[in-house]
Amino acid sequence: MTVERYIRIFAGLFILISLALGVEASPLFVSPWWLAFTAFVGLNLFQFGFTNFCPLALILKKLGVPESKLACAN
Repeated sequence: MTVERYIRIFAGLFILISLALGVEASPLFVSPWWLAFTAFVGLNLFQFGFTNFCPLALILKKLGVPESKLACAN
């Protein structure tokens, strides 16, 4: 797997977990403040789309995860 795929997986997982912990109708509800984490992940993905800078990407690259060689899949 590549850095880009790991970023998508981590972002999706963090959003789902924070929604489960922040939405009152969820059986896992802890606090509505978990929704702030959802907003943080969404904002980070938004700025990553424009700047191509992501802290998780830096960490994954240092761990040796390969980058994608194709700009878009055909």
